[in-house]
Amino acid sequence: MKKQTNNKPELENLAINETLPHQINAPSFEGTGIEIEPPFINSYGVVIGDSKYASPNSPLENWSVDTDPEMMSGDEWIHPTNDIGWNSAENREMVESNKKPQGFPFMHPTIDVSHGKD
Repeated sequence: MKKQTNNKPELENLAINETLPHQINAPSFEGTGIEIEPPFINSYGVVIGDSKYASPNSPLENWSVDTDPEMMSGDEWIHPTNDIGWNSAENREMVESNKKPQGFPFMHPTIDVSHGKD
């Protein structure tokens, strides 16, 4: 955790150049218009999206026969941009489809400058 503002802890954003390099199959959000969001703390006091997957308040770290697994369902357990689900082929394709096509670095928009050069 970093500093606290307005009684809410500010958590470190793990993104570098709009990607999550610590996840080998994570898509790059660069050029998609999707902003990588920092981790957050849900209503159970569990840090979501820090890629450490272990939080002192997590039911997984404090499991007992009285723990109801249903409590770990819902949106507050899923990080919008740092979730393992982004690594699936379908979700990677969705991110990639948001990117604007990139031309070749020396390409003229209307004239084929390489015509007759080979």
